[in-house]
Amino acid sequence: MTTIQPASGIADMGGTDGWGTAPTIDPNEKVFKEPWEGRAFALSLLSMRLSGTNLDAFRHSMNRLDREHYIDDGYYGRWLYGAENLLMDSDIIAPGTVEARAVNLSGGHADEPPAPEPHKPDYAPTAAGSLRQIDAEPTFAVGQRVRAKVQQAPGHTRLQHYIQGHVGTVAIIEPPQVLPDTHAHFIAENAQWVYTVAFDSHELFGPDAERFTLNTDCYEDYLEDAS
Repeated sequence: MTTIQPASGIADMGGTDGWGTAPTIDPNEKVFKEPWEGRAFALSLLSMRLSGTNLDAFRHSMNRLDREHYIDDGYYGRWLYGAENLLMDSDIIAPGTVEARAVNLSGGHADEPPAPEPHKPDYAPTAAGSLRQIDAEPTFAVGQRVRAKVQQAPGHTRLQHYIQGHVGTVAIIEPPQVLPDTHAHFIAENAQWVYTVAFDSHELFGPDAERFTLNTDCYEDYLEDAS
């Protein structure tokens, strides 16, 4: 389970055009608009436990979706498809199982693939959650100018494309956490410091952008000194 599965990039849409009009958020919106959304939420959480994976692997399972499954089928739709990816990754279910089961539950007939032999990742977290204690001191200090590295991750990453190559200022030093880039693929936890970095909107989006400061969290591996 150390195969690096490439992401579609669908989740990294910040600063890009062509996605349609952003919906207006109803402040009184229910957590689950329909009963199936609550079930999808529960099934997604259970899929991580059943497949022997982790939260970063689950995020990556959704980041591998295409536009139809990630956006058009809604928030909990992508959770369902992500859960399906996790279960197939660990051979809990075979490809085509969900589609065949849906046909059978709706009164039709389809042969369901036989259940494969489970193949869960050789992975055991060193502690609960993502926070860790490390001996290393932070490389960067509050107020220091840093640049987000330019890199093309082969698989999962939390380094947004639109901040790559741009300079910001460290605003907060956050507690150390496992590095999603390796944790999602069960390679290593690589726990490291996380920094809240403040970027000027003109730095990111050009001089015609509305003036504001964007704060985003960056793992230490994502940054380099720019002072």
